[in-house]
Amino acid sequence: MDWSQMLQNFLFSLLCLNGSSKAVGELCKDYGREFERVFSVPGDAAMLTSTLLAPNVFNYDTVPYNISWYDPRTGRKLTSETGKTLVQGKTLWMFNIEMDDAGDYVCVVRTPSQCYKQATLLIVNQNNPEECGRPQNEVEQVLTNTASAFLSCPLSDQIRKVDNYSIQWYKGCERIVEDDPLWDRFTYVSDGQRLLVAQVSPEDHGFYTCTMTFDLEGLSGRISETFVGTVKKDYCLVPKVVEPANKIIKADLGSSFSKMCRVFVLSVGGQCADLFWTARDDFIPENVSERVFQESQSEWREEEKKGVWIERQLNFLEVEEEDFYIDYTCQTWSDRGVYTASFTLQPTESDGKLYDAYVAYPHLSGSVASGEVEMFALHTLPQVLEGRCGYRLFILGRDSLPGEAVVDAVEESMWASRRLLLVYTGSTFCSGGQSDSSSSSDFLEAWKSFERQMAMHRALLEGSLKVVLVELEEITPTQLAFFPESVRHLRERQGAVCWWKSSRTRRTRGLRCGRWGEEEVKEKRGELASPSFSSPSLSSSSHFWKELRYYMPVRGKRTKCPEKNSLLNI
Repeated sequence: MDWSQMLQNFLFSLLCLNGSSKAVGELCKDYGREFERVFSVPGDAAMLTSTLLAPNVFNYDTVPYNISWYDPRTGRKLTSETGKTLVQGKTLWMFNIEMDDAGDYVCVVRTPSQCYKQATLLIVNQNNPEECGRPQNEVEQVLTNTASAFLSCPLSDQIRKVDNYSIQWYKGCERIVEDDPLWDRFTYVSDGQRLLVAQVSPEDHGFYTCTMTFDLEGLSGRISETFVGTVKKDYCLVPKVVEPANKIIKADLGSSFSKMCRVFVLSVGGQCADLFWTARDDFIPENVSERVFQESQSEWREEEKKGVWIERQLNFLEVEEEDFYIDYTCQTWSDRGVYTASFTLQPTESDGKLYDAYVAYPHLSGSVASGEVEMFALHTLPQVLEGRCGYRLFILGRDSLPGEAVVDAVEESMWASRRLLLVYTGSTFCSGGQSDSSSSSDFLEAWKSFERQMAMHRALLEGSLKVVLVELEEITPTQLAFFPESVRHLRERQGAVCWWKSSRTRRTRGLRCGRWGEEEVKEKRGELASPSFSSPSLSSSSHFWKELRYYMPVRGKRTKCPEKNSLLNI
């Protein structure tokens, strides 16, 4: 800040300290009268708040300012007076209000270069016995008939500013007393800031008053707000999805198939909910000329249960292989929220497997390579195999349930999969100085634990679980020596699908690797480039993805992968 700015701020501070007797009449930008009016009755207190401290007025975070309140009838600047007024910046408190206090009160905000003003209207009502001595208000809160509902105290802004408070509720002129049998359906919640009304009935319609007794900077006061509680006769409660029931349904390939989404809503009158069938987050068309379509929504009322049934049917004119292993979801939309229920379609001759492949990869930390491995396993692989080719993968952490035992999740999910995709790098199985991260030895121990606890060794060697090795970077003979015997054996027998080779400008023997041949020797000598394994093309037509899909199960291939379009730009 330069000296001229400091001098300007100093002179401004002097002006603010000395005050201004011409405040209301000075040339300030006038924002008129506040839209919200303040209501009170004699003897009560009132809180008036200005909205001039707003970004659309000036930048109050960086520009110095001063706030003053004035009574325009006298032109007098209001200050904190014992038992009458309390000024707290943009807020003016008035205590022990009298009828003569009614009228406009002006807030003036001054900056070094500008002046702004705005009026707030205080309306003081007579203490009318018919209105129980409460201030009038035009606010309405709705209660739903037969349901449980909350009424909110309109004094939330005042509650945040006071030191101590207690709240009392009234219906009409009668005080609502907790633990009184006459008011057993009414409960104070959150220190009285909300009032719970159980099993609302038409007799609950009427005026409600929230009265707060409070202390503020040594002063005591009382403030009330009254509003109309309107009982709405037409209502809809939370929808109950009866079917589908989140399960697996079998169907014959080539046959017709249909499934109903059925929802029941306790209600009286009105439109309660809308149903939609979706698959892979896409809306299923209503066009009956489509092979898979949903019918129009239908409704019928059951008076005995005092509710409405809402239905929408999903139809398959002919079940094809691409329809299997997909979650079909019925979404129920209502003013109470969104509710869903799903089912998975499987062929009648199913092998009982839930997933096309279990993805195993090292969960390491502390190295660049480990981050790329996670990016490949959690992002790239699902984007292509699930997003474009329609396979169903299980990835630990993404698909396991919160709190589920890891060993149980791994065992159950692995044996519920048709393939095991083992994603690894040169350092995955290394230990001792060969690893990029000390956590790689943890993965090696975990892998050995899998072999011991779930007969993985037999699965790998005897073929009871088909394993596909996905090699992300070039493996040296030194690194290979640290690989488990089962992995080395499998790599030698069937090779691996090599992501790192898919970007080679020279490709003589496809993408499988595992034996050190002429090309590998040239690459090792540096005659061929060896880029990062995050760089190859993500087009589903690339040789890598074709090779990987060759090893995936046929039954899990539910859609044709586009061969020409680029998949992603990452």
